[in-house]
Amino acid sequence: MKYVIGIDLGTSAVKLLLVNQNGEIKHEVSKSYPLIQERNGYSEQNPEEWVAQTADGLKELVRDFRDEAIEGISFSGQMHGLVLLDESNDVLRPAILWNDTRTTSQCRRIYETLGEDKLLEITKNPALEGFTLPKLLWVQENEPEILKQAKTFLLPKDYLRYRLTGELHMDYSDAAGTLLLDVGKKEWSKEICEAFHLPVSICPPLVPSYEKVGSLIEAETFGLSQAPGVFAGGADNACGAIGSGILEEGKTLCSIGTSGVVLAYEQDSDKDFNGKVHYFNHAAPDAFYAMGVTLAAGYSLNWFKEVFAENESFDELVHDIASVPAGSNGLLFTPYIVGERTPYADAAIRASFIGMDSSHERKHFVRAVMEGITFSLYESINILRESGKSIDTIVSTGGGTKNKDWLQMQADVFGVEVVKLSSEQGPGMGAAMLAAYGSGWFHSLEDCADQFLKIGETVKPIEDNVKKYRELFSIYQEIYHQTKSLNRQLSAYR
Repeated sequence: MKYVIGIDLGTSAVKLLLVNQNGEIKHEVSKSYPLIQERNGYSEQNPEEWVAQTADGLKELVRDFRDEAIEGISFSGQMHGLVLLDESNDVLRPAILWNDTRTTSQCRRIYETLGEDKLLEITKNPALEGFTLPKLLWVQENEPEILKQAKTFLLPKDYLRYRLTGELHMDYSDAAGTLLLDVGKKEWSKEICEAFHLPVSICPPLVPSYEKVGSLIEAETFGLSQAPGVFAGGADNACGAIGSGILEEGKTLCSIGTSGVVLAYEQDSDKDFNGKVHYFNHAAPDAFYAMGVTLAAGYSLNWFKEVFAENESFDELVHDIASVPAGSNGLLFTPYIVGERTPYADAAIRASFIGMDSSHERKHFVRAVMEGITFSLYESINILRESGKSIDTIVSTGGGTKNKDWLQMQADVFGVEVVKLSSEQGPGMGAAMLAAYGSGWFHSLEDCADQFLKIGETVKPIEDNVKKYRELFSIYQEIYHQTKSLNRQLSAYR
C-alpha cells in the first residue's frame, strides 16, 4: 500500500495526516505551538516553532510505517502571515499572522495610493488588515532596518516547506491573499510593488499547488528509508475546498468553525464581485473561488455557552432547539460580537438580540444564535447568487454538522440540499489529495475526490421553513443598518 502525507499548518497547531490510496486516514498527529501577543491587536509566531513541531509530528506519524512507501507530502496553511527572510534565508523577525490587526493605517495608505478601483481590478480583493501587503507596509514604516535586510517574504506553510526541502516557492492560492498578486494574470503585480517602493524580487517564485517542488531532505532523520516528493500545497481555505470536493461549478462549501466560510468554485478569472466577497486562485488547476466570511460563527455560540451555560456541554445546550419553530418565535440574533467581515467589513459593529419578550426561554435564544449565524453565512450565498451564480449543492463542514437540527436549518435557510461528508478532515485532506494527484495516483483532482471523499448524509430543505426564513432574512438584513449608528455611539463606553 502507498501513502501520502497532508500537513495542515494552522494558527494554534500543525495537524498531520497519513492517507492511503483508498483515501483512508491511517494515522494522524497534532502538535500545538503558542501565539505571541505582546500588545493589543498584535498576533505573531516564531516560525521555528512550526518547524520543530512539524518535525516531531512527522517522526511520530511514520513511526509504525517506516517500511511502507510514503510517496508524497503536501501542505495546507494559515493564509496572509508575513515571514521575512534575509540573504541567507534566515528569519528576520517573528511572523505577523492573519489575525493581527495593527495595520489599519496601512490599509488606508493602500487606498490613498492605488485607489480602491485599481486595487480591485488587480487583486480582486479589498485592503483588509489581515492581508500580507499591509503587514509589509507596517514593517516598512516601523522597522525599516528590518525591511532593508529582507531578500524575500514567504507565507507560513511556504517557510515550513522551505525548511523541509531547501526550496523557496509560493503557490498561487496563497499568493492571492497577499494583495500583491494579479489574480487574473497569475503573476506578481509590478504596478503594486512599484507604488509602494517594494522590489518585485522580494516576491518568491510562483508555482501551482500540485507541482512537485523538491524532496524531503534528511528523510532518514524522520525514520524514512526514501525521500518522498514534496508538493507546493495551498492556502487553508483552498485546501479545505479540495478536501470537501468543491471542484466544479455549482458546488459550494459552508464551513462553520470559530469563524464561518462560504466558498464557491469559480472557473472564470474575470469575475467581478466588486470586493463584496474575496476572490482567490484555487489550489485546483486553472480555477478560482469566491469566499465570504462570518467573523464569529461558532464563536458566537461558544460565547453564549460560556456566559449562560458554562458547565454544560454543547449537546446539552442545543438538545431541545427542535421544539422551537423556525424563526425562534420572533427572536433574531446578529452574530457581530467581534465585528463582521462579509458583506460589511465593519470592525465596529456589535451583536444584537431583537424581538425579545417574556415568552422566550433559553432554548429560543440558543436557536436564535444558530439561526443568526446561518443568516450571516447566507449573506455570502446571497451575494454569489445575485452575481448570477448557480448554487445547487452545499457541502457543510465543521461545527454546523454536529447537530442534525443545525444541518436542517442550513438547508432551510440556504434553500438547497446540504451534504455532510462521512469523514471531515478539510484542509489536511485537501493537502493529502494534492500530494496524491501530484504523485500521479489520479488523472485529476476530481478522480481523487471520487475515491477519497464519501457522502455521509444529505438533508433536503423543508419548503415551509424556506419561505419563513426568506421573510425573516429580509428583516435580519435591516438590523445592521438600523444599529450601525447606535453601536458607534456605544463604542465610546467600551
